[in-house]
Amino acid sequence: MRRFTQGFYGYAVALFVCLAGAGLFLLVTPQSREQHVPRLEYSITVANFGHEVPYGVWAPQRDPSGWVPNSNRIAQGESGARVLYLGYATANKQHAMFVQSDEQPAAAFASRMANTDKAVGTQQIGGVAWEQRYREDKNQRSLVRVLPEVTLVITGTADWPELAELAALLHQRAKG
Repeated sequence: MRRFTQGFYGYAVALFVCLAGAGLFLLVTPQSREQHVPRLEYSITVANFGHEVPYGVWAPQRDPSGWVPNSNRIAQGESGARVLYLGYATANKQHAMFVQSDEQPAAAFASRMANTDKAVGTQQIGGVAWEQRYREDKNQRSLVRVLPEVTLVITGTADWPELAELAALLHQRAKG
């Protein structure tokens, strides 16, 4: 009995028992092979942003089907203006983000959010024109709409139809 508790054999037996226990634990522990994207509600962030800015805030009427809102924040822009960010994991497992601000100059804000100032076309969504921008090295597509009081940008790795789906759901909430 003493030879199994000392020396090399004792070490080997202890190691085997530990590995067998760890293997058994891994076998009986349930594991998911599917990626879980945490859902993060943004309605309070949008309401708070509305209290901080002098214009009616734009937000989706509802989330696009199959999309998961997974990030949101209010930040300080380069000119001191407030910036609202709403991030999503799309139904096709891509990333999309809706950003808005009254930061001036509007063109500089839009270019910073889109990571490019080069327009590649326009797209009609809900009867209004959105400027399309594309940065190939980042596989980043952006839709930009500059309004008199606010600039709207939808950007990410999502394809054009997905970005348009989010743009079509945007509406402006009355200030008040």
